[in-house]
Amino acid sequence: MNEYKLSNNENLAFFLNEAKSIKTNNFEKKIRVGVLGSFTLNGLEETIRVKCSQKRIDCRTFVADYNQYNQEILKQDSKLYQFRPDITFLILDVRHILGELFFSPYSFSISDRKELIKTKIDEMKKLIKTFLNNSNSKLIITSLQIPSYSPYGINEEKEDWGLKQCVSEINNRIRDELKDNPLAFVYDFNEFIMKFGEKNVFSYRQFFSGDIKISTEYIPKFTDELMRYIYAITGITRKCIVLDLDNTLWGGIIGEDGFDNIKLGDDPIGRSFVEFQKRLLALNQRGIILAINSKNNFDDAIEVIRKHPNMILREDNFACMKINWNDKVVNLQKISQELNIGLDSFVFFDDDQINQEYVRSSLQDVLVVDLPKDSSQFSQIVTEMKEFDVVKITEEDVKRNDMYLGQKKRKELENEIGDFKEFLKQMNIEVNIQNADSFSIPRISQLTLKTNQFNLTTRRYQEEEISAFASSKDRIVECAQVSDKFGDNGITGVYIVKKESNEEWIIDTFLLSCRIIGRGVEETMLSQIIEKAKSLGVKRIKGEFISTSKNKPAENFYNSYGFKKIGDYWIFDTNQKIETPDHIKLRRNDE
Repeated sequence: MNEYKLSNNENLAFFLNEAKSIKTNNFEKKIRVGVLGSFTLNGLEETIRVKCSQKRIDCRTFVADYNQYNQEILKQDSKLYQFRPDITFLILDVRHILGELFFSPYSFSISDRKELIKTKIDEMKKLIKTFLNNSNSKLIITSLQIPSYSPYGINEEKEDWGLKQCVSEINNRIRDELKDNPLAFVYDFNEFIMKFGEKNVFSYRQFFSGDIKISTEYIPKFTDELMRYIYAITGITRKCIVLDLDNTLWGGIIGEDGFDNIKLGDDPIGRSFVEFQKRLLALNQRGIILAINSKNNFDDAIEVIRKHPNMILREDNFACMKINWNDKVVNLQKISQELNIGLDSFVFFDDDQINQEYVRSSLQDVLVVDLPKDSSQFSQIVTEMKEFDVVKITEEDVKRNDMYLGQKKRKELENEIGDFKEFLKQMNIEVNIQNADSFSIPRISQLTLKTNQFNLTTRRYQEEEISAFASSKDRIVECAQVSDKFGDNGITGVYIVKKESNEEWIIDTFLLSCRIIGRGVEETMLSQIIEKAKSLGVKRIKGEFISTSKNKPAENFYNSYGFKKIGDYWIFDTNQKIETPDHIKLRRNDE
């Protein structure tokens, strides 16, 4: 679906029917999903598969038998481990975990309650540890629901180790246990309850008839929450929000209402736009790129951005601004070119439904938000969007806005100089080749998951896989940190080399962030592979190019550097040499 609005037809029956006819011949990604639960989860597996198919993900699933999660985790030869999931959801119910303590907490002494909770925490920790030791799967465990009732009524909060405190203690201890583990996440189930209401999510009728703790009507909505992890793990995320101005970032039309009369901050409508901007700023600060695409007089619009006292987003928050009278589709294409990111990274906000439909029909890769007329809903829409979730927020993510501001300055210098070779000489580009380590591994994984354009094989690797490669004697995993006179671009290049034999190496992965393509960094990285191979007596380097719909910019890479095509591989004789470009200062962290 291209628009950010779920169809009203997407109830559980819809997904159950759609699951029967999923076709996998046009899928771009694959994932294996395990589902474990302490209660009945009818329809969850089918809904996951359909939602994956809508994103062109071939999803295979394993669902454990009713309340068999302990057996599946503790038995080393269980069907779960034989299935080898990439991601596993462990969905637990507070009633099941606490037993009688849930119904009669105050029939237990305070010391007994504390001891019982400690036992439950230890059991859950052991279960999690066993799973992570026996599997390479990511584990998503749901927190326990905080009960909304208490037999003590209004005195619940005065009781030491009351029911709610007991449940919170379990949640907090498990969260702290998994906080620094890249393989495990806690999904806050209480957030789901707060969003949709306990009386909606939980049906006593369905519970007593089949131990159903999440009503079938809300299974699709619960699945949406779980899909956030699947999208993040498979690298299906968006990284740029493109915004209109009039009636989108502020109320009114600047060309008609004037600077003093636009709605921004002083009344209910103006306050809604201020809050919307605050939500966008928070996303920008964690690495989501912001851009403007507005039909407007530039001088009028930029005055608001620079000078309006209630404006939250300022000029430096926007990596690219197209404020003109040009076609919005053309502007979006130019933004894509200037930022060097694909249209499938874009989310487009525009209050005009004609513009929405025009962009939606012309640029199908762009996610077009179905923005309502009521501006009070804007903040809710952006906070509920799940397209920006990532497995881990890296240092490069946090610095991304500064990096793109540097990109602006680079483009200005390039245009000013005119001669590209001279431009490169003046850039003072420094490339630091680093071995993969605990600091860089999350970023390396992120690049394999998200880089599409200059990625020769588009193989996707999770953190734990990169970590295993890095510690293996048969692999070389290195990354390139790139900086220049305008700032640090961070880790933007990666290569993974497989030592096939003493005479032959294979380049498994070779990729470069699109924002630094064409500056000699790719040549520098390749020269380092060749140089290291030659120093160890390796005679041949083999490389692959696996074509996708998005990596055409990398198609001629091997050919342009003297590799010869033999069968499915490109072959390079290490008697030849590839020089590091003169305009690049090369450093290595192992020197």
